[in-house]
Amino acid sequence: MTFWARWIPAAVALLASVGVQAPPRPRILGISHLAFRVSDLTSATRFYGETLGLPADSTARGDGTAFLVGSRQRILIERGLQAGSDDRLSHLAFATTDVKGLAAYLTARGLQVEQPPDRCEDSAIRVRDPDGHLIEFVEAPWPPPPAGPRSERALSTRVLHAGLTIRDEQAAHAFYRDALGFSEIWRGGRPEGVTQWVNMRVPDGTEYLEYMLIAAPPDRRQLGVLHHVALLVPDIQAAWEESTRRTAESARAALTPPGVGVNGRWQLNLYDPDGTRVELMEPFRVR
Repeated sequence: MTFWARWIPAAVALLASVGVQAPPRPRILGISHLAFRVSDLTSATRFYGETLGLPADSTARGDGTAFLVGSRQRILIERGLQAGSDDRLSHLAFATTDVKGLAAYLTARGLQVEQPPDRCEDSAIRVRDPDGHLIEFVEAPWPPPPAGPRSERALSTRVLHAGLTIRDEQAAHAFYRDALGFSEIWRGGRPEGVTQWVNMRVPDGTEYLEYMLIAAPPDRRQLGVLHHVALLVPDIQAAWEESTRRTAESARAALTPPGVGVNGRWQLNLYDPDGTRVELMEPFRVR
């Protein structure tokens, strides 16, 4: 058992033993945004803005570019990926109804909460999960405001899930399930009977985090596959045809056609110029 798996329940037990009442956990609604580091902002912008057709977010701040996925989610690309750097994921952000309340809730459980100086939103906090991933929480209204007009070029208007590498499932559960209230909705892997992926749904929504279970440190290519974002599409064939049409003819031979995943859904994997995977997925099982 890892330090985290032992420590979080112990901290909760200690609070109870001295009569400290932990504050209630505010709602965690879903995925707000993901941020990826890129080596070339121009080529990355071409992929996210032209191949995927996501509209640019003119209100974004920081040294990079943000793209809207529907009316409430974004993908951020940040400058500064070094040639020898394997991990392109900067951070993953979830939406909550009360940032200050969540900060108090997490602090009461012994977690170190930071307010990033370079935050993407007016109000945000960050913590580290047991694997060292930077997890951000930003404030969002509940219920969400009505969606604005849909971009005709966007292949998707919804981030369905995000994937993170997880070395110790129980340590991750102590953080995401026990502290944050996420719940398991599916697990699977190849071959059948082997668990490689565990889907953990946010407590107050339908989007989810995908544990990408690893036994050894992944190399650069593998990390680009594992740290990924999944976008929901209504028709995988239409998404395949349109993304192929938008890809330069010289690069089309590297594209892989859609397939049915272990979860029974049609999927299509695309990769940005630095090898970060964007998974397009239909909402319903076909088998």
